[in-house]
Amino acid sequence: LIKDMLEEGRPADKKTIKHVDKCLSCLACMTTCPSGVHYMHLVDYARSYIEKTYKRPLMDRALRWVLAAVIPYPKRFRLALLGAKIGRPFRALVPDARLRAMLEMAPKRIPSISRNDDPQVFPAKGKRRKRVALLTGCAQKALNTDINDATIRLLRRLGCEVVIAEGMGCCGALTHHMGKDKQAHGSAAANIAAWMREVRGVGLDAVVINTSGCGTTVKDYGHMFRNDPLAEDAAVIAGLAMDVSELLATLEFPESAAKGMRVAYHAACSLQHGQQVKTHPKSLLKRAGFEVVEPADSHLCCGSAGTYNLMQPEISKELQARKVRTLEAKAPDVIAAGNIGCMIQIGGGTDVPVVHTVELLDWALGGPKPRAISENQP
Repeated sequence: LIKDMLEEGRPADKKTIKHVDKCLSCLACMTTCPSGVHYMHLVDYARSYIEKTYKRPLMDRALRWVLAAVIPYPKRFRLALLGAKIGRPFRALVPDARLRAMLEMAPKRIPSISRNDDPQVFPAKGKRRKRVALLTGCAQKALNTDINDATIRLLRRLGCEVVIAEGMGCCGALTHHMGKDKQAHGSAAANIAAWMREVRGVGLDAVVINTSGCGTTVKDYGHMFRNDPLAEDAAVIAGLAMDVSELLATLEFPESAAKGMRVAYHAACSLQHGQQVKTHPKSLLKRAGFEVVEPADSHLCCGSAGTYNLMQPEISKELQARKVRTLEAKAPDVIAAGNIGCMIQIGGGTDVPVVHTVELLDWALGGPKPRAISENQP
């Protein structure tokens, strides 16, 4: 459908849009395709083309506008979450399934603002081995500040100087995958400029990302800006981008005694398919003393997929139920993932605590016990 639409140069039609909109962009097709077709670029281009050539129904346009105008901006998103929290008890009265999904996903607890997300430099503990910039994200800053806090503590403890660069913000992933190129490229360009100031100044060994959906996009900056004056700088940043587990695998991560805790590891699609990072998180958890198990459908999506769980709630709930079922079948004490979207999605369907992989690693090396585990224990 995408091929025919683009080759014929015809405006997008309802049939094509229906199937493109229902695609998760889980990128499992890229892992399995024997020909190595880069489907991510194809579907992103199709979504951009649809945005330019098709006028969606009013409600669709309104919802997509709200998502693009709110989620990438932490202050706005935090206010929206507070409003959704108030409206959540009345969600059954809302006629639109997508609006109900937005209310249902509002967290019961909205974390306090973390000053660790402000522009600053955190010195390494002991000898400095690396100097890295951390992408603090947008939605994550409103949904779960513990993840960045744990990342900073852990990296410092392992000899990294951590830079929160002035001018850095949303990576552009959310709007990029909605076909809103101008907004996405604006966000990405601001990050490139912020990090290149550090590269040209004291220097950077890596740009570290602890939300895999963001990581896949930052690693693709070189392609996104290939025909732009920023092409060279974008390629530099894309080359420096690393998932936090990739960076930790290069450091001297100490082996810890067994914790007596079984961790069901959920491999986020954007990490295992988008970035082809598959072994590092599990290996690190094992080194940290955890027993690591995986669900039978570890290669499949949980249904989060960026804004998919908000725009396609019926399909998303089916995927959530299946993923929760296979994770719980492993009788875990805790579920770990490397992406905030997956954590929210899975956590909404299970009573098993769900934490970020880096929170467990930080805890193993002397950091605080993850809040989700503490609150789950009597």
